[in-house]
Order: sequence, then structure tokens, then C-alpha cells
Amino acid sequence: MSEERHGTRRSGGPRKAQEIFDATLDLLAEKGYEGLTIEGVAQRSGVNKTTIYRWWPSKGALLGAALIGARQLDFTPPDTGSLVGDLEALLRTVVTLLTTRPSSDIAVSVLGAATQSPELAVHIREFFADRIALEQPVFDRALARGELAADTDSMLLVDLLAGAAWVRVVLRKLPLDKDFVSRAVGTVLHGALART
Repeated sequence: MSEERHGTRRSGGPRKAQEIFDATLDLLAEKGYEGLTIEGVAQRSGVNKTTIYRWWPSKGALLGAALIGARQLDFTPPDTGSLVGDLEALLRTVVTLLTTRPSSDIAVSVLGAATQSPELAVHIREFFADRIALEQPVFDRALARGELAADTDSMLLVDLLAGAAWVRVVLRKLPLDKDFVSRAVGTVLHGALART
């Protein structure tokens, strides 16, 4: 994975970028966005706060970099050999993120903070753009196999699936049935209309 993807520049970056990112996400999970401070990250990571400010001028910028670059949220797109299998694997990743601590605390804190902080919202868009770019090979392979129409909006498919998990788990606070993933993927791909 490139240094740039981990929130550092090609010309270098802080030696302890991962420690900084880990401390950022740990503090976010514990204290929420309001309780996240550069000073707290510096203390927890053992890195001077001036070093952190040199690379990330605000906590929004730091959190944005941590979301993309932290090992805790690292992501490898699935390759199961089928679109259905890949989408189910992608959705299981989202479900795990939303139902397992500390990632669930991080996700909920980020969602809440993004609605209050325009600066953070910009960095959240960068995170999702990065994630969609990583997921794109799933759709490219499906297109090559003839499983998808050429004009398919892959971002919309991901939004529909991930959105279903977010609404069910985070907003409605409902448990997920064991067949939730397969039902959600089936409904998104094939619809809910009766077949004649």
C-alpha cells in the first residue's frame, strides 16, 4: 500500500504515522469527536504535537488521514469469483465494522461528527472516495464476466447495501438476521417485485 494512502506524502512523513493514526482512532472511539484533540493524540502516540500539526493542521484533517491510513480500518476488496459473492463479502465487512468494537464506536462517532463539522465532512468524502476506488475492481471484474450492465452505478449499489446496514444497526438499533447480507444483496441486485 502506498505511503500516500496512509496519509503521508511521497517525500516522507512522520515516522510514527501508524501510532498517530491508532491514537487518533482510539481517542475517537473513547471520547467522540468533541473529545478528540491533537494534544491528546500527541500524548497517546508519544509524538510531539508540533510534528502532528506540521502534517495535519486540524483534528478534522488528522482524522481524515487516520480513516484512510490506519491499519485498524485497512481494507482488501474481495474476489470470490462472482458479483453476488463479492457484494456479500463487502456487506459483511460493513456489518462487522458496525457491530464490532472499537470500529463501531469509531463509525458512529464519525457519522455524528460529520453532520456537525463541515471540515470533517470534506475528509469523510475523501475516505469514501478512497474506499470506492478500492472497491472498483469488484465491479470491473463483474462487468468483464457479463454480470453487470455497462451503465451500472457501482457507487449506488454500494450505497444501497451499506446504507441498509447503517440504518438497521446504527439508526434503528435492530439485530441483523443471519440471512440479512444475502437478502440485502439479492434485493438490491434483483429487486422485490413478484416474478411472473
